[in-house]
This record gives sequence, structure tokens and C-alpha cells, in this order.
Amino acid sequence: MTDFETLGAFYLGKHYDLGTRTRTDDLVLYDAKDLTTHAVIIGMTGSGKTGLGIDLIEEALIDRIPVIAIDPKGDLGNLALRFPRLAAEDFRPWIDPQQAATAGVTPEVFAEQQAELWKKGIAGWGQSPDRIQRLMDAADVTIYTPGSSAGKPLSVLRAFDAPPAAILDDAELLQERVNATTTSLLALLGIDADPITSREHILIANLLSHAWREGRSLDLASLIGGIQTPPFTTVGVMPLDTVFPPKDRMALAMQLNNLLAAPGFQSWLQGEALDTASLLYDPSGKPRGSVVSIAHLSDAERMFFVTLLLADILAWVRAQPGTGSLRAILYIDELFGYMPPVANPPSKMLLLTLLKQARAFGLGVVLSTQNPVDLDYRGLSNTGTWFIGRLQTERDKMRVMEGLEGAAGSQHFDRAALEQTIAGLGKRVFLLHSVHEPAPFTFETRWTLSYLAGPMTREQIRAVTAQSRAATTDSASAGASSTGTAARNATSAATTATPLAGNGAARSAAAPVLPPDITQYWLPPVGRAGASDALEYHPAVLGLSDVSFSNAKLGITQQRRVTLLASVDDGPIALDWDQAERLDIEPSALERSARNGAGFGAVPPAASNARSYAAWSKDLQKWVVTNEQVTLYRSPAFKVTSQAGESERDFRIRLQQLARESRDEKIEALRRKYDSKFTALQERIRRAEQAVQREQQQASQAKMNTAISVGGAILGAIFGRGKIGAGSIGKLGTAARGMGRASQQAGDVDRANETVQALREQENALNATLQSEIDALGASYDAQSEPLESVVVAARSTDVRVQFVALLWVPYVRDANGMQTAAWR
Repeated sequence: MTDFETLGAFYLGKHYDLGTRTRTDDLVLYDAKDLTTHAVIIGMTGSGKTGLGIDLIEEALIDRIPVIAIDPKGDLGNLALRFPRLAAEDFRPWIDPQQAATAGVTPEVFAEQQAELWKKGIAGWGQSPDRIQRLMDAADVTIYTPGSSAGKPLSVLRAFDAPPAAILDDAELLQERVNATTTSLLALLGIDADPITSREHILIANLLSHAWREGRSLDLASLIGGIQTPPFTTVGVMPLDTVFPPKDRMALAMQLNNLLAAPGFQSWLQGEALDTASLLYDPSGKPRGSVVSIAHLSDAERMFFVTLLLADILAWVRAQPGTGSLRAILYIDELFGYMPPVANPPSKMLLLTLLKQARAFGLGVVLSTQNPVDLDYRGLSNTGTWFIGRLQTERDKMRVMEGLEGAAGSQHFDRAALEQTIAGLGKRVFLLHSVHEPAPFTFETRWTLSYLAGPMTREQIRAVTAQSRAATTDSASAGASSTGTAARNATSAATTATPLAGNGAARSAAAPVLPPDITQYWLPPVGRAGASDALEYHPAVLGLSDVSFSNAKLGITQQRRVTLLASVDDGPIALDWDQAERLDIEPSALERSARNGAGFGAVPPAASNARSYAAWSKDLQKWVVTNEQVTLYRSPAFKVTSQAGESERDFRIRLQQLARESRDEKIEALRRKYDSKFTALQERIRRAEQAVQREQQQASQAKMNTAISVGGAILGAIFGRGKIGAGSIGKLGTAARGMGRASQQAGDVDRANETVQALREQENALNATLQSEIDALGASYDAQSEPLESVVVAARSTDVRVQFVALLWVPYVRDANGMQTAAWR
């Protein structure tokens, strides 16, 4: 295993010696768990901060940690440019012809040069094309473009949906969600709304709060209607019409309506729903790298979307169980404007809340900026890791030092030393200051696995998305070939299962007269079908039963309602529950009489007989016992079973997090095990280094004494007119003995240095032993590849209670050509 392919560590680069301006061989392995205390990357344009950010995201994805990256500049889309073959033809589509012309070569030659450059760059940092393939296999990268169809569009309509129970039950969180949604929407309208004084903010916030507390979701159309005719008449203690007259409310409704009607706004309503869980994981539970590109948006549109996204991320965080391991990463490539030190845009409070609270749920927030003076350092005092690159002005350096001092907390803070270090930083060289490290150090960032083609244009984003879509389609086609027949059979069965009976019978203006002990219900028509003279009801049978599933060993206690709509025939088998259609409707929604003017189809004889319903009720109970069951999933690797109602996707996501937590705990236990050994060895090294210094001092003193003795003897001989007396001989003898002692002291220095070197080798060996034990924990767990076992919990007859089996009148409408269409689906 390569040195940097260690569990739970991000390979960011190598240590850098500022004194000699050289890169050392010591790897910088950043502990993934440390990112739960968040990080900030600061550096001027050209410092290499985007490359560092991409390094960090690549490492997270290799470790199967999902990432949402907000990209205001268009640089992070480069994460999708991963070429494991490192072939020139893979680089060619992303070559800028102007760059090639500047270099004096054709685009084809420039592509070959870039391919060669990436081969050497990756190899120079100990990496290989296999690592690029490993990155691609671990997670997909998708570029989302809200408000545009260049990438994958994102619909913002879900942002007006009622939040989950975790937020509804917390008044403070609910108010934060209401304020964020309201402020961002008004900002899109160009209204700078204060939550306290703005009547527009107060009205829309009350409309959202009123609907959400009732569990109702809103869309923009219903919000416009609510502005015109609110469901309340007072605001505070004052009449609504006094606070916000109807004429002024109509003007606000018109503004919102114009926004909704604008052709450009329609793109905001298309695409996938804005949903954090879907941005982090695909439908199978595989982690995603979601790059949300907002470079094409105006400032107001950016604030609108980023605020909605942050609010949804905060809601997702609140729904997660607590963990000490890294679960996901939110990366913002340019923080300018979203968390300023003085102003209070709607995004600021959400970011501050995430920085304060998200660590307990495993979300690491990474903020990057080139403008440190535009950051609120009170919020960044919650940031545990600072990556500081080259800075442009003294003012920037002063603000960074203020932030570092605040983040250091109780740690020793050497301001002068850090200022000197920051002043000497060069391109791609960063100072890493972390509360998890004993001291700051400098390092040079590694070569990125992704090709850095520069900011992506809309056309390039469209091309990347088309390639990704084509790859997904090919994969889906391969899987569909084995299941196509089954799917066609299922479709055929669904098509033939119709609740109509006597559909070809003549229309009757009056309801058939049936025995009084046959319970009848009418299914409500949809839309304006109920007012149509062409409305016709046709008979079917509705069966409703409740079933209980219980298994103490598995911890299963679940209630389920089964509602089936079955057709009735004239044949030997009048009703077959196997051919029934499931309905999702509450009994309270059923009507007890027909709509005026409706016609009725004929009732088959079996459905006119009251005894049939008792028999069908018994058949329904048997059917439910046979067909209804709770299917759970079990992981052989972790011996963990899914929870009731937990999908396979969610279970695999939970397994991945369990694996990460287990890995981090084992690594931490190993480090604790070796701590005492390292402490003892480091103390021996400290004493040995002190001995070296002592021996060096003694050797220097011995050399000096010897020099003085020799000099004195020689001078005595010279000034003694060439006669060497007994005194001179004695001095020469003393000098000779001094030279012997000096030689001995020099030998002592060499021996002391050898002792230090031996201890250093022991320390390296101990580090290697620790690393080998960490590596022996096993390869990184992949929840997608583990085959899961199915655990089935079936119901018993006593667990099934049939509530009723009744005749249900199903509405249809007949058009001018005599064709019937369902009016209830």
C-alpha cells in the first residue's frame, strides 16, 4: 500500500522548508475526522487555493465521503475532468484554442503537452492513473446549474415545502427557516427586507409559518394567492389591512406574479428538486460529488439560491444522528458576500449556525476566499483548521492574524513567528494551522488528479453533463437488458387490471338499488370532473385492512394500512385480489353519495349479493397474510439489520457511516496504544539531543583550551630566544594532552549524534509499525459492493384486521366522441 493510501487520511501534499525553499519527502496526511471542526482556505489569486480545495474534495470522494461544492467562479467543475488513461484525445475537448495559440502550437499539440504534463505531475507526487480510476469508481461528479439547463437543473419549488418534524418541533429552527426563505425570495424581487420593520417580510413570513405549522406545503402560485387573500386577519394585534392594505398587497402579488411569469424564471422550476440528501447520494446510496455552479447567476439570484440551499442543508443536518466522524462536506469556493463582518445577508445566519452546530452531526464546512477582510471572524472562531496561502496586502495579513488568534483559543499563539512565515509563502505553498496539530507547518499541495482546465463555460458544462448522461444511459441499458421482460410483463399486468365493471353498459341516470347491508362509497372526482354532465360512476370493490408486524428480536413494530381496489366480473371468479390496484386514500376522503347529474354503470350480480362481501373479506385477509410482509436488509460484514421503513439506499448510506465511525474508533485506539511509547521515545530523543549539545560545548571548550596551550608554548619558545626550557616543555605537554582530550570530546559528540540517530530510527520504526497496524484494519469499506441479505417478517392471521370490504363507485368522464377517461387518478 502506498504511504498516503492510509485509512481516514487525506493526502494534501508534502512538507515544505521555507528556509531552503525546497519540498521535503514528508507527507502531509490530514486526518479526515479533523474536518468536523471545519476549515478555511485563504489566499490571493494565483496562490493555489483552488487546487488545494480540489485536492481536499478528491480525497474526500476517494474515502467515499459525499461533497456539496458551491462554485461561484466555475473552477470546481474541473472535478468532472478525470482521465485515467491520460491520453491526449481525452484532454483535447477541454483545450482553450487561445491558450494553444499563445503557446505557439495547435490545439492537438497542446493537448499532447497537457497530457504529458499531467502524467509527469501525477507521477512526481507518487500517484498513478490507477488512483484516478479509484476516484471515479468511488463517487460520481455531477454539475448542477440552478436557473439554467447547461448542467443538471435544480428546481427550487421544494424550498417552500413544509420542513421535516425535527424543524417544526423546534421554534427557533422553524423561525430560521421561515426568515431565510422569506428574505431570499424578497432579495430576488430586489426588496431589501428587514425581518422586524419590513411589512413584505412580515406578511410572507406569516404565510409560510401559518402553512408549515399546519403541515401544508406551498408553491409560488399559492403564495401569490395567500398574499392577496391571507388566511389571517390580524398581524400582531393590529388588523392586517391597516398594516398592509389590500392595494399594496396586490402590488406585491403582482411583483411575485411577474417573476413567476418571466420566461427566464421557468428554468428555476425545472429539474431535480433541491434536496440535500439527493445531492449527497444517488438513488442507490453511492456518494456524490455535487458541484453547484452559480457563476451564471446575478448577485441577487446567487443569494436567493445559496440561502435556500443552506437552509435545506441545515434541515438535513438536523435530521441526522450525532457522530464524531466525518459524514459529508459542504465546500464554498468563494465566500465573498455570504458572511460579511458587518452586513447581515440571509445566508450569514445559516452559515454561522452550521459552523456552530454541524460538527456534532459530522458535516464539515470548508470556506475558501481571497478576501479575508470580508469575512466575519467571529464565525470563523469556530473553524479548527486554517490553510493560509500567499496574501496580497498588509491589511489582509492583519485580518488573518486576528482570525488565527481568535481560533487558537487556549493554544499558545506566536504571532511574530506566524507573521514571518506567512510573509514567505509562495505559489502552492500553504501554512496549515490546526487546533489538532501541535504546531503550524508549511506544505506544498500535491498535483490534482482532475485536469484543471480553468473556469468552465456553459458549453463545457453542457458537454460534461451530456457525457455523464450518456454514461448513465449506457449503464442503465445494460442493467435493463436482464429485467426488460419482467418489466414488460409487469406493465402488461398493470394495464389489464382495471376497476371498471360493466363499462360498456348503457348509462343509467339513477343509482342501482342494492340491498341495505351493502356498504357503498363514492370516490371523489378530480378537478372540475364532478361538475360535468358526462360524469359516470362504475362499480368496483374497495377492501381496506390494517396489518401489524412485530418481531422483538429485530426490534420491529410496524403498522400498515392496505387499501385495494378490485374489479368485479361476471365470470366464475368474480373478484381476484391478485389483480387489484393499491390506493393511497383515507376513508375520510371517500364520499357517501354521488354527484348530481352523474350516470351509473351496471352492477354485476356478484356485487349485488351481500354474502359476496363476507367471502371477499375472508379472501382479503388471506391475501394480506400471504402477500404483505416487511423486508429488511442485513449486512453480513457488520451484522446489522435495517430498520422498519428504511430503504436499501438509506441502509447502505448508514452502513458506510458505521464503517467510517468504526474505522475512526479503531485508529484512535491504536494511536492511544502507541502514545506512551512515542512519549517515552521522544523524551529519550530530547535528552539525547541535550547530550549532543553538551558534548559539542565541551568539545568546543577543549579545542579552545588546546589552542591556547599550544599558542602559549609556541610564544614561550619564540620569546625565550629560541631556548626551550622546562616551562616550555611542560606547556607543550599540556597542549598535547589537551589535543588528546579535544579528540576524545569530538568522539563523544559523534557517539552522542549516533545515539540520537539510533533513537530517530526507532521512532521511524515505531511510526511504521503503527501505520502497518492501521493498514491492517483493512481496505476502505464500500457499502455499494457488499451483498445484503434479505430478512422477511411476515404477518399472522391474527395480525390482520379487515376494516371493511365495500362497493366503491369510481368516477369517469365521457368526451364528445364517447371515449371514457378516468376522473380519479
